[in-house]
Amino acid sequence: MFELLSYDDIQVGDRVSLRKTITEADQAMYSAAIGGFGPVHNDDGYASQTRFGERIASGIMIAGMCTSILTSHLVGVAPVSIEDRFRFVGAVRFGDTLTVEVWVEAKDPARRTLDWRASVRNQDGVEVVQANATMKYPRALMPASA
Repeated sequence: MFELLSYDDIQVGDRVSLRKTITEADQAMYSAAIGGFGPVHNDDGYASQTRFGERIASGIMIAGMCTSILTSHLVGVAPVSIEDRFRFVGAVRFGDTLTVEVWVEAKDPARRTLDWRASVRNQDGVEVVQANATMKYPRALMPASA
């Protein structure tokens, strides 16, 4: 699942797409893990008075899915993020089934960086998150310690 891929193993145009249904349990675990209990995500009474009319999933939790899919299924664990940009263009409701598509858009061999993009769509095909970011590879791969 988590591979140690070299910079040369990755090609512009490489892409992966995965689906996941977002649950209230996902939000509860995420909120507990980060200590983030924003009321639009966790308080029914508060959220019912917002423009969404109900609680919604945290956008940054969905963004985290993009980076997780990127490292676990596309570029491996060697690079580190040096710039991340996310646009939250639609609400994610509990029960939504999301398709997360992540792809390598560009490489800069002189800097050992790659630019990646992601698009997250719900079951109706509506885009809810857009991402673009840059990762930097080390000069040499180091094996993970046991």
